[in-house]
Amino acid sequence: MTEVNQTKKSNTIVHPRYGCAIGAINTVAAIPRGIPIANCGPGCADKQYFMLSFSNGFQGAGYSGGGALPSTNVGENEIVFGGHKKLDDLIKSSLKIMDGDIYVVLTGCSIELIGDDVGAIVKEYQEKGYPVVHAEAAGFKGNNLTGHENVVKAIIDQYVGEYKGRKKKGLINLWFDVPYYHANWRGDSIELKRVLEGAGFKVNVLFGSESGGVSEWKEVPKAQFNLVVSPWVGLEIAKHLETKYKQPFLHVPVIPIGEEATTEFIRELVDFAGIDNKKAEAFISTEAERYYYFLEHFSEFFSEYWFGLPARFVTVGDAAYNLAITKFLTDQIGLIPTKQIITDNTPEKHRQNIQKLFHDISDEFPLDVEFIEDGYVIEEKVRNVDYGSSVPLILGSSWESDVAKEIKGLLIPISTPIVSEVVINRTYVGYHGALTLLEKIYSETVRG
Repeated sequence: MTEVNQTKKSNTIVHPRYGCAIGAINTVAAIPRGIPIANCGPGCADKQYFMLSFSNGFQGAGYSGGGALPSTNVGENEIVFGGHKKLDDLIKSSLKIMDGDIYVVLTGCSIELIGDDVGAIVKEYQEKGYPVVHAEAAGFKGNNLTGHENVVKAIIDQYVGEYKGRKKKGLINLWFDVPYYHANWRGDSIELKRVLEGAGFKVNVLFGSESGGVSEWKEVPKAQFNLVVSPWVGLEIAKHLETKYKQPFLHVPVIPIGEEATTEFIRELVDFAGIDNKKAEAFISTEAERYYYFLEHFSEFFSEYWFGLPARFVTVGDAAYNLAITKFLTDQIGLIPTKQIITDNTPEKHRQNIQKLFHDISDEFPLDVEFIEDGYVIEEKVRNVDYGSSVPLILGSSWESDVAKEIKGLLIPISTPIVSEVVINRTYVGYHGALTLLEKIYSETVRG
């Protein structure tokens, strides 16, 4: 029996690294003028905010998140007699008080267990022309990553609706970081949009500062194709859109970090879309020249102090960031991967493909990939890694801070939760983000 199975058998997880499905309130809050309505017990939404935003880079609540979002605060009375009236009153109040463009009712465990027909209540508002959507987000159905996918599909089906018109060549729907779960999601979106537009595409980003809000969501069916940049999150969305709108999708499982990966990413996209590559190649040339200018100057430090720098590293985080950062540090920086631990409860059907992606990174170093959620087991794994004579380098969450101190290692926070840093618009992806990641790692090295 593996450590993973032992953890599941105990039904206990120490140091959680994700939220429950109702955490997708943050997905709604990430849409400009999107209003989440939590139909769940008291405290559920608040706990998701503190886990996924406040204790994860102190990202802030935004326009409609945190303590600003409406909640039914379901109690004993609703469990016994049903919560229809309370939800109906809350939707009316929200439409009157909260100035938004779209309202998404997310139903949690208690209401789903008693079987309230929330869809029927919401449908009455939809028939009156109100932009109200309903999504199932019970914690027993999955974590905030699956909740994110459920919310997106609900908005597509109930708000965006049917479309049988023409597609716009060169327009992409981007399915990428999960808002707030990835502390860098805002900066990542800015960089990836910059890269895509530099290559000649137009992009529906859909979340954050780069999104046009509901008007952009209405453009989703018009895109030439959907782009999923993630090992597994977003694939269900793309498949749903393929069925609904006959849109093809391109799945890029490894987030591009650094010149080599980002250049390869651009060329794959241009080839898939069948657009002229002149703009893309000119953009690549400019970006590569700038990237290597900075890398050349960094190499002076790297070659001078290599004997005191970390050589072996461990990565602890969700599949998307874990895979991308491991590939970058192994392929382009030459560090030695010793253990990779994936913490996002990746669905079983995706795990074999993800393991293969890790194994394909290096012919020289066999990558040891494990799917573990329990913090106690993770600490034991990190503690017992052979780091050789170099300083241990751990890329993980704030939960790894104690074991990092114990083994006199360096901790670079990359995954939920992050309580040691404030994250505003930082990115570790693309051309720009790779340099920021190097700055972060080696600044900590010098400081340590």
